[in-house]
Amino acid sequence: MTMIHIPAREGRGFRVRAGQEFRVIDPEGEQVADLFCFLADDPSEYLSAEHTRVTIGRLWPHVGEAFVTNLRRPILTWVADDSPGVHDMLCAACSPSRYELLGADGHHASCEENLQIAMSGFGHEDIEIPQPVNIFEANPILENGDIGIETAPTKAGDSVTLRAELDTIVVVTACPQDMTPLCGGTPTAIDIELL
Repeated sequence: MTMIHIPAREGRGFRVRAGQEFRVIDPEGEQVADLFCFLADDPSEYLSAEHTRVTIGRLWPHVGEAFVTNLRRPILTWVADDSPGVHDMLCAACSPSRYELLGADGHHASCEENLQIAMSGFGHEDIEIPQPVNIFEANPILENGDIGIETAPTKAGDSVTLRAELDTIVVVTACPQDMTPLCGGTPTAIDIELL
């Protein structure tokens, strides 16, 4: 077993072979983890939230179901959910332009930049920025169709477990969002356990 610590506001990438499981853990509670997944030998194929929604016919997979790629192949399977079960596949990763629109003063860490930094470490400088799998993110759909923003409902130690169906590069970022309620106002770390 290998542990990877992702400090608050940062991201980390790691390789996962087909059949290997990993756990995403919120060690302190109320922290969102943006997850991205790319085919190890061809990052132009990646986990696609929009293709997954169409494949499963709902907004989020049930335990035992797979997330699929932009070529509609299973890439990760949702193995276990030891959390309140609140997650999101609708909202884009935070980015420099998102923080600019929110009124950030100067540079602000973002999931988009964390992804780019992590993938460049694998030699992939020019990648698509996919819709992330926003683990623990609470964005309820309101009656009028608006998307709400709430603090992640996780407690310390809550986790989810996924299994790779293909050899992949996974990037997880401890979301740095501190300008909305998303991460409780103070982003914290995320831990990864490679099983």
